Amino acid sequence: MTGSQHLPPEALNDWLAGVADLYGLGSDVAPTTDVAVSLDVARDVARGVARPAAPLTTLLLGIAVGRAVPAGQPVGEELARLARQVQDLALATPEAERPGENTSEDTA
Repeated sequence: MTGSQHLPPEALNDWLAGVADLYGLGSDVAPTTDVAVSLDVARDVARGVARPAAPLTTLLLGIAVGRAVPAGQPVGEELARLARQVQDLALATPEAERPGENTSEDTA
């Protein structure tokens, strides 16, 4: 894979399934729904907070889901619940509080 590619979420299903297998997650992850939820979180955080916050937030989301769901259980329901929480937070962040958005110090 070279450069940046823009693919629909469905095109990432095989990748997600392969990584899930790599980590021994098997059927704990449902590519068709979990990809879309994760990408929605990344989009909302990138727009509502800052682009670099998107992958970092999805990392933390994954850790939180991993801690909340017993091994061998599907993660979809908990992923959706925790994703909604972080999306609400990201979309509620005032522009002045976003990293790199407050330039008032630069004008002094």
